[in-house]
Amino acid sequence: MKRARSSEVFLGGRGRARRRVAPLLAAVAFVYLLFVSVKLSGLAGIADPAAVTRPASGGSAGEVMVQRRLEDPAPRSRAGGDGVAVVPGYGRITGEILRRRWEAGGRGRRRWGRGGNFSELERMADEAWELGGKAWEEACAFTGDVDSILSRDGGGETKCPASINIGGGDGETVAFLPCGLAVGSAVTVVGTARAARAEYVEALERRGEGNGTVMVAQFAVELRGLRAVEGEEPPRILHLNPRLRGDWSHRPVLEMNTCFRMQWGKAHRCDGNPSKDDDQVDGLIKCEKWDRRDSVDSKETKTGSWLNRFIGRANKPEMRWPYPFSEGKMFVLTIQAGIEGYHVSVGGRHVASFPHRMGFSLEDATGLAVTGGVDVHSIYATSLPKVHPSFSLQQVLEMSDRWKARPVPEEPIQVFIGIISATNHFAERMAIRKSWMQFPAIQLGNVVARFFVALSHRKEINAALKTEAEYFGDVVILPFIDRYELVVLKTVAISEFGVQNVTAEYIMKCDDDTFVRLDVVLKQISVYNRTMPLYMGNLNLLHRPLRHGKWAVTYEEWPEFVYPPYANGPGYVISIDIARDIVSRHANHSLRLFKMEDVSMGMWVEDFNSTAPVQYIHSWRFCQFGCVHNYFTAHYQSPWQMLCLWNKLSSGRAHCCNYR
Repeated sequence: MKRARSSEVFLGGRGRARRRVAPLLAAVAFVYLLFVSVKLSGLAGIADPAAVTRPASGGSAGEVMVQRRLEDPAPRSRAGGDGVAVVPGYGRITGEILRRRWEAGGRGRRRWGRGGNFSELERMADEAWELGGKAWEEACAFTGDVDSILSRDGGGETKCPASINIGGGDGETVAFLPCGLAVGSAVTVVGTARAARAEYVEALERRGEGNGTVMVAQFAVELRGLRAVEGEEPPRILHLNPRLRGDWSHRPVLEMNTCFRMQWGKAHRCDGNPSKDDDQVDGLIKCEKWDRRDSVDSKETKTGSWLNRFIGRANKPEMRWPYPFSEGKMFVLTIQAGIEGYHVSVGGRHVASFPHRMGFSLEDATGLAVTGGVDVHSIYATSLPKVHPSFSLQQVLEMSDRWKARPVPEEPIQVFIGIISATNHFAERMAIRKSWMQFPAIQLGNVVARFFVALSHRKEINAALKTEAEYFGDVVILPFIDRYELVVLKTVAISEFGVQNVTAEYIMKCDDDTFVRLDVVLKQISVYNRTMPLYMGNLNLLHRPLRHGKWAVTYEEWPEFVYPPYANGPGYVISIDIARDIVSRHANHSLRLFKMEDVSMGMWVEDFNSTAPVQYIHSWRFCQFGCVHNYFTAHYQSPWQMLCLWNKLSSGRAHCCNYR
């Protein structure tokens, strides 16, 4: 009885305490809501449109007008508390921040001139132009058989062996696969995972998790492709990363991913849970099961066991496998190429499968690298192809009059398209010629498209590029050595060509792995005010420069806290008056160059917007990370995917051709 009574007293006291706390919580909530309503009162009337422009009149510098997107309904007219129309284009808070930024800057804010330290970029450009002049002279003087050299099997000597066997070593171990892989090819790595070592992670210490030291045991096996541009890292066609002590999950994982043009895709992680039976690659599930410390298996009851024996359907004993890698123990890892993807086995047992991504073909995997905490004993590659089809120009370039470009028309056109391409991207350019460059607007001359290509260090590739340009008539060769940091010079060249060589209303810039639905892009352009300058694409607002890591930007390169509003580089459109301003300022050496070309364009447009109102048109359908439903442009499309997208469009379907 005493115990029961004490429980009643305890419960009753807790109930009275709750009744006393409730009014206090209500008062705190009321004060917080009052504070928020006063602080954000100016955001009450903000809509969510698609474009932001500065007013043409001489009113308040913070006034903002809106240009509606083609697919959006007409927005309702609203006004802020001061009577000024506040309808920015990226949600309420971001739009208000942008409006205040422009209001604070006003028309008198400084122009993006040549202030700051640009000696490194200028030095790099000067060196590239000097080397490019010599490379062009060598290409013009080259008299050899270009195709036999690029095919890598000339001279009667076999340079693509059927198998490769190399020993291990300290540090990064690299194997060269001259002709890539084929279906059935296998790469085997014999090694020993090293013991964990302590690493310092600053973020952990900031969060108060000890002194920031964590024990790490991991390594990576990568199938790599060829580097297309100097200064750009080679693509990771398959990045296989066993993490023996886990990461944020605190459990051993096997992570797989791809990296194309220094952009990582979405990671595929195997953590011991098996994949669904319908999630397969070449009939194998993506992740096999292994024992996990946090898993609990239900045991079979004695009744069920006797019943199964009685009816003769006893379950077979299940094999239980641990995580396939252990510290200090030897392993045999095999990666085999299949039709739909790559299959990973350890010790002869299938562990994981990874589907092809971004249209990489098997012959693109021309290198293998093993890095991290592992001692490599040997590497074997078997069933390799003896011929690499992509290196033979006869198998990539189709020398047919059907694919030749029309001459530049003398009469005005609607759009000029500049396509940035790398020197050895013969297959990419040929795929574009056979796909979206066959749109009627280009064939009839209302739109003109040209490739803008810099030079390579290899004279035979430059000679092949020269032959391609002379035959098809759609390549503009820029006589400097190609580098990732100098892509901005190609953007300036596109503007110069659009201003000086054609009479176009608009200029579009895209990459050679971008598929353009030209019909809908032209329709999208036509709905906007043609008397105002236009900047259209997948726009970014308030992006901050990274100060650490691969994409680091120093304060000397960019002293500001944020980048100006800019459209992602795979595809955007500017009006000709903006291009004229770029060309004029470049001619008088007042145009600021930045190593990221899309940020540079945003900087130049904002500069132009300080003297003339610009229509900033945003649409996510200018897709920068692949292909989406009802796209305007699709990025990261391989030559195979280009032709697939064109075939789908020709049949009336705007569907993507991504690998699953």
